[in-house]
Amino acid sequence: MPVNILMPALSPTMTEGKLAKWLKSEGDEVVAGDVIAEIETDKATMEVEAVDEGTLAKILVPADTDGVAVNTPIGVLLEEDEDESALDGFSSDAPATAPVQEEKPEEKKPEPQPTQEAPKSQSAERLFASPLARRIAAEKGIDLSTINGSGPHGRIVKADVENAMPGAASDAPDAPVIASSRAPVSAGPDARALADMLGMEYDLEGHSKMRTVIARRLQESKQNIPHFYLTIECRLDALLAARKQINEAANGAFKLSVNDFIIKAAAQALKSYPDANVAWSDEGMLRFRHADISVAVATPSGLITPIVKAAETKGLRAISAEVKDLAGRAREGRLKPEEFQGGTFSISNLGMFGISEFSAIINPPQACILAVGAGEQKPFVNKGDVKIGTFMTCTLSVDHRAVDGAVGAEYLQHFKRYIENPVEMIV
Repeated sequence: MPVNILMPALSPTMTEGKLAKWLKSEGDEVVAGDVIAEIETDKATMEVEAVDEGTLAKILVPADTDGVAVNTPIGVLLEEDEDESALDGFSSDAPATAPVQEEKPEEKKPEPQPTQEAPKSQSAERLFASPLARRIAAEKGIDLSTINGSGPHGRIVKADVENAMPGAASDAPDAPVIASSRAPVSAGPDARALADMLGMEYDLEGHSKMRTVIARRLQESKQNIPHFYLTIECRLDALLAARKQINEAANGAFKLSVNDFIIKAAAQALKSYPDANVAWSDEGMLRFRHADISVAVATPSGLITPIVKAAETKGLRAISAEVKDLAGRAREGRLKPEEFQGGTFSISNLGMFGISEFSAIINPPQACILAVGAGEQKPFVNKGDVKIGTFMTCTLSVDHRAVDGAVGAEYLQHFKRYIENPVEMIV
């Protein structure tokens, strides 16, 4: 019997993706493990391997198709002893539940009125719409049954909802749409609707998948995680001197950055004070055995946090090389899911942009993120004498469910000790 090739879920949060490229053509022989296609998700472009052997008999979703839902059939594979006659009567033009659903809309097209009068819960189940399209429709109060989908198999995608006329809204203009929706929504008036109403000139640039996911996760984080913040100053003079000495001794073989020292210090502090290396879950507290440090990296599509795993076990040179490799591949969209999903603790460093101090939003399900500012020279008093030193301001954002104030403060003391005495990280 023919086998459906389904759109894979390449991450726990993935609901849809873009079928960027087919690497096999119809009629090609496929062996288990062969790379057959490339899928673009919100974070990266990844290869899809075949799990069955046979012949690629039919491509259902062409290359460069966006908004393909997870578990949607994208191709059909014939097994070794089958020929094209096996496709007779075999239909996989839509998701697994689609054969009956696909016929019904065609039967009802001449009679649109009964379809519109069907109960909302029933029509919503029969409509194929991306999760993002459903969320935007909920925010704007738009009835999805009034929209014709332009996606694969008539699927309603974001652009269809955004282009819908305001008249498609099923509720009155003053209906509490935001309050009634459980999906993450805008905190205030829709910027585009307000700009249109006021006649403001603008260019509309569509959101990348990454930007959309970032917006949703950050809003969920601020709404659902009880944040509190702790700030500390660390003197950098000893660290800068050690960095200079190490880099000069390396003679070009490698070059350490201040951020490499910060990653190592954060990991060592979690090792010496493991009460901060935790995460909240409804079932109980997760206490991690290693310090997997997520490092915020800016890319053209948005922020991504590749992970230096078990950073407490690695030297500064190894951390430096790993961060350069991860950051480079992150900007190219070539990270594997396990390289950016997970982590036990995050670092966001805006010091290279001259930012003195800031507070970061927690990266769920983690409990802590350290926001690092620029090193700045300032006067300080040492044994009654005024001197000049270089100081860095760091702010720890903490999930109060998992980490209490005293625990967060104690962790920062350990971090400060490693930053101000870098020899403790090296030996």
